[in-house]
Amino acid sequence: MTFVNDIQKHEAGLVERITASFKAQRAQSAARAKQNRVYRETLHELQSLSNRDLADIGIHRSQIEGLAHDAAYGK
Repeated sequence: MTFVNDIQKHEAGLVERITASFKAQRAQSAARAKQNRVYRETLHELQSLSNRDLADIGIHRSQIEGLAHDAAYGK
């Protein structure tokens, strides 16, 4: 007995590739929006603290933007 397997590779057409590209762009936009939101919230929360509160947790006011950036986008 002989068995034959016929495997065909289906390449995505133009419409599928364009759709996939739009989905990837939308996912990237959502990720950037989430990072921006984390940055703004962290920045706002740290800026709302008094100098005394910041000193208690070991942060100088000049470090706030850098810390918010690291929290949102990583080092």
